[in-house]
Amino acid sequence: MVDLFLDRVLVKNNWDQDQLNTEREIIGILENRILMLFFASAECEKCQDFLPVLNDFFKKLKDPAYIEYPKLLALIYVSVDQSGEQQERFLKELNKRILFVAFEDPYRKELQAMFQVSDVPTVIVLRPDGSILSPNAVHDICRYGSDCFQDWQESAELIERTFMFNEEYDNLNPRSATEPVRRLKYKTEDDKRKKRWWKFWGKDKDPYEEEAERDGDWDSKRKDGDHGLWRIR
Repeated sequence: MVDLFLDRVLVKNNWDQDQLNTEREIIGILENRILMLFFASAECEKCQDFLPVLNDFFKKLKDPAYIEYPKLLALIYVSVDQSGEQQERFLKELNKRILFVAFEDPYRKELQAMFQVSDVPTVIVLRPDGSILSPNAVHDICRYGSDCFQDWQESAELIERTFMFNEEYDNLNPRSATEPVRRLKYKTEDDKRKKRWWKFWGKDKDPYEEEAERDGDWDSKRKDGDHGLWRIR
């Protein structure tokens, strides 16, 4: 997904409209994030109606005033306006944390053709690897609000670094962010192989299970008043 904007120029929707045009800047703001491409026009009535809904959605996921850890999400506005004045008017209503493609940049129309955008408003949601997660998320955003981001996050297997220590993230197997959950919910193949190995040697339980049962028997004897010899550990 970062490759989509390498060697391109993105502009911040802040007062100075700072440009991001180096590889380091583009990677820093887009890498390991879910990307939303928002195609709209100032002259479109439906776009005007959707705008406050999108602003509220983005604000609840990115603004530190509303959320302690801003989500790994980026929003890029791709104008289909007929003039730069129309685009500027629309940008004034958009959240100041979003990015946009400059009106004079021909890449605007290339993106529109690339994703076959024929109607506005359209919000295309991309996974960090660049694959399409949702061809148009306008309906989901209107219906579910910021809650639909969790579904995107799970589908994209997005890794939240903010909930990990540095060493935990460095040692994480990048194949799947849901691996810890699956290990808790299901028996892993390693567990199954271990059980088969103990059964092969004529044992029904592994040493950890036998020790746990012995500890349980000892606790029950103490409750029943059996004051036999103390075990030496």
